[in-house]
Amino acid sequence: MNLPGSPFLAVQDGRLCLDGHDLTQLAHQHATPLYVYSRQAMLSALAPYQRALVGRAHLVCYAVKANSNLAVLQTFAQAGCGFDIVSAGELARVLAAGGDAAKVVFSGVGKSRAEMAQALQAGVRCFNVESTAELEVLSDVAAGLGLRAPVSLRVNPDVDAGTHPYISTGLKGNKFGVAHEQALASYRRAASLPGIRVVGIDCHIGSQITEVAPYLDALDRVLDLVEAIEAEGITLHHMDLGGGLGITYTDETPPAADALIAALLARIDARGHGHRELLFEPGRSLVGNAGVLLTEVMYLKRGEHKNFCIVDAAMNDLMRPALYEAYMGIVNTQGTDEPTDTWDVVGPVCESGDWLGRDRSLAVKPGDVLAVLSAGAYGMTMASNYNTRGRAAEVMVDGAQVSVVRERERVEDLFKMERLMG
Repeated sequence: MNLPGSPFLAVQDGRLCLDGHDLTQLAHQHATPLYVYSRQAMLSALAPYQRALVGRAHLVCYAVKANSNLAVLQTFAQAGCGFDIVSAGELARVLAAGGDAAKVVFSGVGKSRAEMAQALQAGVRCFNVESTAELEVLSDVAAGLGLRAPVSLRVNPDVDAGTHPYISTGLKGNKFGVAHEQALASYRRAASLPGIRVVGIDCHIGSQITEVAPYLDALDRVLDLVEAIEAEGITLHHMDLGGGLGITYTDETPPAADALIAALLARIDARGHGHRELLFEPGRSLVGNAGVLLTEVMYLKRGEHKNFCIVDAAMNDLMRPALYEAYMGIVNTQGTDEPTDTWDVVGPVCESGDWLGRDRSLAVKPGDVLAVLSAGAYGMTMASNYNTRGRAAEVMVDGAQVSVVRERERVEDLFKMERLMG
């Protein structure tokens, strides 16, 4: 058995191992719930992006929201990556991990004045601006600091990425970006503002995309705009083509990163834009299949219509199934010859939506350790303290090294900022 899309998770001597490390043993050493990541799996996922862009002016900006652990950010900073952020908090994380502010692009529809000022003073590479209202405010903040904010406008090309509605971002009905029909006027306004310096154009159509066609459709619309904008004398130094490449959770067959980029480069060159610097913002495709969530089986509860495998991880630890009805593989980390039954894998949180997997064929008993696969992206970053549950610990493996990269929260940590009334 292999981790979908990755050679780093495999059964060895009847035990499930990540990069050679026995996951059952890690669960017993560090307790559960426990996130475990492979540094080498992350670097392996990054390699095809870097290979495909050799010889091109480019910057791969890791999307911090996918997994913002400092050790993960450190891994990509040391590999030469920039970062795509959506908050001042994420900027602080990047800088704490050794990232370079000059390689940071600041996205997001609701940047506050304080966040804008913080990013300007840090010297971020670019603001991906998502509305004309934001342009006006950013110009005012920058001018007040005696600066000009480097800007690309995020253009919404009205392209269907064919993904879940919650993670589709390129349609007219989505909150993101400037409408394609309004983009030229918005660029004219940007060029006229005293605190703005136009540097590029940005497009991001969604997440967990498994086909090349939506990217090419969006690219064609962006290139049409580039030509129209530059015809007005506004120079665009870079094109940011976003991220969103999907991974294999079950039977998806997304294109390889280098194949996707090759198709984009061919279209860019064919239309005479090969001289431009290119930015990409991958997140899930770099970390999703580099991590697992380990959880211990607590109780088995058989019913007339459903069997429930109750584990110690819950929707507060992993929100994707409850939020998106997302399918994530679940396997027993210990080889077993016991016959399988069909189980709903559920957690202790007091919600009917607290489930990690439905109708799964598993051979399990109390005390077994299960691994929820493909949990490196949008796992810990979306975790909460619902039901006053401490968030899980995180461990990174790298060759023979095992490092605790986030300690488990204690109950007293959860209300230390609260106060009783006098």
